[in-house]
Amino acid sequence: MKSTIAVVSVFVLGCLAGWSGVIDPESFGTALNNVTMAILFVLVFLVGISMGANPELKSIIKAVRPRIFLVPVASVAGTLVFTAAASLFLEQWSLSDCLAVGSGFGYYSLSSVLIAQYKEISLGAQLAAELGTIALLTNIFRELFTLTASRMLKNLFGPFAPVASAGATAADVCLPVIMRTSGNEILPVAIVSGMVTDFSVPFLVSFFCSF
Repeated sequence: MKSTIAVVSVFVLGCLAGWSGVIDPESFGTALNNVTMAILFVLVFLVGISMGANPELKSIIKAVRPRIFLVPVASVAGTLVFTAAASLFLEQWSLSDCLAVGSGFGYYSLSSVLIAQYKEISLGAQLAAELGTIALLTNIFRELFTLTASRMLKNLFGPFAPVASAGATAADVCLPVIMRTSGNEILPVAIVSGMVTDFSVPFLVSFFCSF
């Protein structure tokens, strides 16, 4: 929760800096795009480190059964279906724009940077930044919803519901809450689902941004 509040605080400070004119993005020229891409590569690299360095990785791999992968598949499919439905009510953004936002699966830092970077050519810098901001807020809200509503989700839909709701954050930020709600036996499912969903973010976001 503290890390999420910190991210929101930094985001608000950035908005205030841009709105007040204290920082002018155009003054940085191409240097800003270069820094953004460097940050993007670092984020993707850190995804790999977090997966490989997990101390429970060996035991989790041993516990993996094919049925476990139904949870991340359902989480990804459900997210994309409802995102596509939501796009019908958003005239400004195309279906592919909305699907790119939904493909963040709670990984707000990576998805927002990817979208802002890849959409700059087709939408322009301003609209690309706006769509990246929407992705940031949408995926932060997804994480916050899971943190606050896990008990309700479990009672209504079963022990796997908080895992599916968490998306990519099932393996890290939301894991303690998921385990408290659904029990310790949910650990392998949560880790595998979070890792698979996490890994799919850069590929799906890039794919939908290409349209």
